[in-house]
Amino acid sequence: MAKAKEDKTKQKATLVKVLRYLKPYWFYLGLSLVLAAVSVALTLYVPKLTGRAIDHIIARGQVDFPAILAVLKQIAIAIAVTALAQWIMNICNNKMTYHIVRDIRNEAFRKIEILPLKYIDSHSYGEIVSRVIADVDQFADGLLMGFTQFFTGVMTIAGTILFMLATNVGITFVVVLITPLSLFVAAFIAKKTFTMFRLQSETRGEQTALIDEMLGNQKVVQAFSHEEKAMEQFDEINERLQKCSLKAIFYSSITNPATRFVNNVVYTGVGLVGALAAVAGRISVGDLSCLLSYANQYTKPFNEISGVVTELQNALACAGRIFDLIEEEPQTPEKEGAMHLNNIRGNVELSHVAFSYTPEQKLIEDFNLQVKPGQRVAIVGPTGCGKTTMINLLMRFYDVDSGQIRVEGTDIRDMTRKSLRAGYGMVLQDTWLKAGTIRENITMGKPDATEEEIIAAARASHAHSFIKRLPEGYDTVISEDGGSLSQGQKQLLCITRVMLCLPPMLILDEATSSIDTRTEMKIQEAFARLMEGRTSFIVAHRLSTIREADVILVMRDGKIVEQGRHEELLEKDGFYAGLYNSQFAV
Repeated sequence: MAKAKEDKTKQKATLVKVLRYLKPYWFYLGLSLVLAAVSVALTLYVPKLTGRAIDHIIARGQVDFPAILAVLKQIAIAIAVTALAQWIMNICNNKMTYHIVRDIRNEAFRKIEILPLKYIDSHSYGEIVSRVIADVDQFADGLLMGFTQFFTGVMTIAGTILFMLATNVGITFVVVLITPLSLFVAAFIAKKTFTMFRLQSETRGEQTALIDEMLGNQKVVQAFSHEEKAMEQFDEINERLQKCSLKAIFYSSITNPATRFVNNVVYTGVGLVGALAAVAGRISVGDLSCLLSYANQYTKPFNEISGVVTELQNALACAGRIFDLIEEEPQTPEKEGAMHLNNIRGNVELSHVAFSYTPEQKLIEDFNLQVKPGQRVAIVGPTGCGKTTMINLLMRFYDVDSGQIRVEGTDIRDMTRKSLRAGYGMVLQDTWLKAGTIRENITMGKPDATEEEIIAAARASHAHSFIKRLPEGYDTVISEDGGSLSQGQKQLLCITRVMLCLPPMLILDEATSSIDTRTEMKIQEAFARLMEGRTSFIVAHRLSTIREADVILVMRDGKIVEQGRHEELLEKDGFYAGLYNSQFAV
């Protein structure tokens, strides 16, 4: 009971949000309603004209052909105007629907751009994609059907009642008496379908997430012989989707037969009472024909509206999921008048920093570090000790729970994220490439770079030789994940990007992990030149890459347990010495 009440409240809230998106398009909505009224009025006027034509057939050999011809002309004009009104109405409905869908997708994408990383990290990519693509498409289908059929259906019901009242009040009363039965059926089905369609939408998102994950990591799946387990997971989700889809479709499919039954009851009632009235001479045969036609037209919208209500339940369920995304708490906004960081020399200070991804699991506590301009700081330690977390905090992908991180003496929360991140050059173990040319990927951080600068950066990173071997050289188009490029080639492109920008501070997180030893030695030389005079943070598992660092921070359980130069730490024969010897023990 509580669940049903919660669903109803959520449904109403979603409907209010949809109306908010509809507000800028009131003109189209108003025009659509006017055209719907015109279309319905003329459609309902046709049976009246048909009844007149029948009444002009008085008896055998007594047919008023000129009068019938005049009526037929009127019918033709009414049908033509109706067709034109419906055509323009459909244009208005399409414009409204797809403008609203465009606005929702734009807002959803803008929200994704400012969502905190913790949301992206805690939700699968496939589920987010499913909300923005599949759910919005389903919403569009339901909304379009609502605009197209709901308005027309309601007006048809109201108009038919008025025309029937004008023809015969008694028979109209019979129709109105049976109507609540149809409304009860529609209301019952509507309640059942919303819950089922929402569950279907959520399960579909779960399935999309799994497919996305399996496709993106197919090599890993095959390498660990995870195919059967993946199939079991997919079958389980697919089974749940099949069950909830079946229930949703079942409840929606009983709409038509249920309302048709009610329709036939209405038609029978009109036919029986009308026939008795015609025999008694209270109405003409033409009026009886007209009333039977109205009875048919009156009940037909109940079929359509019931179907529309079902689709709207699905649409609102999907809209609710996309609105949940749009209404997610964005990342902490920048302070009023946040400063733009200029003239970065490389002074970085971390003071009493504490951070954890989840409150119950502490990660970094009371972390202190002072880095001077031009220093090379290496961060080492076992997996999960907080090395990559440090990078996330330095770049302000996450905000510290307490303490401060200062650059050039200013708390990074008091400056714009853009200016802070522009001061760093990052090369991570995971490559960042976009769909486009090699040149576009290299110049991502410096779009106005000249050809000479691009080639010089590529030579410095030893990427130039493989780029020249590509079909179109620097104009070769690659996909988002680098396409046929090897992992090492993709990483060389990311290194080239940093070589081109020459930022004042560097972050290298296993930057050469996918590169062969010979190329790595050359790149280390290039990095050595690049790091001269620049503050550099080097995260490494292979301790051979950080021997030349000015300061080595040895992390364990989110704390610095040792710090110093390579030789000093080996002499201490502590935790670092143990890590180092474990890699180079004979």
